[in-house]
Amino acid sequence: MDRVAKLASQKAVVIFSKSSCGMCHAIKRLFYELGVGPAIYEVDEESRGKEIEWCLMRLGCNPSVPAVFIGGKFVGAANTVMTLHLNGSLKKMLRDAGALWL
Repeated sequence: MDRVAKLASQKAVVIFSKSSCGMCHAIKRLFYELGVGPAIYEVDEESRGKEIEWCLMRLGCNPSVPAVFIGGKFVGAANTVMTLHLNGSLKKMLRDAGALWL
């Protein structure tokens, strides 16, 4: 858990992903299109990827990816992020975290 918390707090937006995950790709694309440059950790390419996946599942992310952290806090998986985007809350969260300026 400490490793995930440390990685999640290194940048305003952190996404844990898998290189072969279509939903992960969609979430990363959403942030790029919003003008955000997230830190991305591809757990299938990390040496301790299985440990990271286990920690993400303990946080309540099932499936384990995509897992999005904003301002060091766990936001959720794809469904939560898309809901926040559609209801307009995501941009405010990004501004508050310093990931978005406009």
